[in-house]
Amino acid sequence: MAINVSDVAVRDAKGGERKLGDWTGQVLLIVNVASRCGFTRQYAGLQALQDNYGPQGFAVLGFPCNDFGAQEPGSLEEIQQFCLLTYGANFELFDKVHATGAKTEPYTTLTQTEPAGDVAWNFEKFLIGKDGTVLARFKSGVAPDAGELTAAIETALAA
Repeated sequence: MAINVSDVAVRDAKGGERKLGDWTGQVLLIVNVASRCGFTRQYAGLQALQDNYGPQGFAVLGFPCNDFGAQEPGSLEEIQQFCLLTYGANFELFDKVHATGAKTEPYTTLTQTEPAGDVAWNFEKFLIGKDGTVLARFKSGVAPDAGELTAAIETALAA
């Protein structure tokens, strides 16, 4: 059964509640991010995806997460500054979340996607279709410019 995230409520950078359905009509890439991880360099690639596909109705949504090796200890303001100054990344970042253990949204819902189970590490990616349906899940090692990811994004945008 396909999981739909349209009704999932998350906290934005200002602490306000937003529903992922606010992005209905756009393709989303939801990523749990961390500033002190071996995969942190993926911020640049995620921003490249945002720049490349954003005009076609695509958005990267970053959810800072300190669950893995305490690799995201900073405040949201510090994380935003780091992303912008180090990687030129200005895609939307949300309030910190838990992607494992006592999970918080969007991960309570996303981790029901097959293959179901906890997020394994930072920079795991979930591709969401225009209707809010979870289309695919990509492990941390799948770089933002990987052919399998960009092909999936392009297919979702064309749908």
